[in-house]
Amino acid sequence: MTESGTTTSPSGSSARERELLLAAQNGDGDAFGRLVGPFQRELRAHCYRMLGSYADAEDALQETLLRAWRSLARFEGRSSLRSWLYRIATNACLRAIERRPKRVLPMDYAPAADPHGARGGPVNDPVWLEPYPDASLGLEGLAGPDARYEQREGIELAFIAALQHLPARQRAVLILRDVLGFSARETAAVLETTPASIDSALQRAHKSVDERLPSQAQQQTLRLLGPPRDAAASDLVQRP
Repeated sequence: MTESGTTTSPSGSSARERELLLAAQNGDGDAFGRLVGPFQRELRAHCYRMLGSYADAEDALQETLLRAWRSLARFEGRSSLRSWLYRIATNACLRAIERRPKRVLPMDYAPAADPHGARGGPVNDPVWLEPYPDASLGLEGLAGPDARYEQREGIELAFIAALQHLPARQRAVLILRDVLGFSARETAAVLETTPASIDSALQRAHKSVDERLPSQAQQQTLRLLGPPRDAAASDLVQRP
């Protein structure tokens, strides 16, 4: 997949961003750091949603930044810088999924049982999932109008576990459309396909994820409980 922007920019970049971009394209590493710095936290969360592992997400983020630096001279501004970075990050995650070793099957972690007794229930969730450690994501307000899930819902373990059952590209479609609120056209540009194929993949992803998600998300439960009454409760609310 190519990593140059191909979609129309939804809004013009600021003069400061254009200044940093020009300097970075001319080889200024400090300018590049300032240019992409504001996006790193949300890109890390995106990689975590795709991979289900914070360590793998960190590796994918570093690959994203390296590829962005190497290809920045070819960035022509036909998409926003943010969309361009998400394209690179998504592709990095898809490559990581393709090349990483097969995960241990859940049945290998089933509890010990009497071989002559009744079979125990299956272990359905991926046991290798890691919780997202950053309690202060700072992602509020970043989702577009098409988002279906809240940003914090998007890192709950139940949601991440459900995502891991999806084929990689379906997973990318659901995250881009339902968590980040990208339009079908923007998502199609990221994955280099058509909006119609995006809509079809999203319908299949919805069916699979909805079958595995609890009826009520953790964030919905916390809202029903009301504001925390003490510091300990406040800390609980902030945990993914």
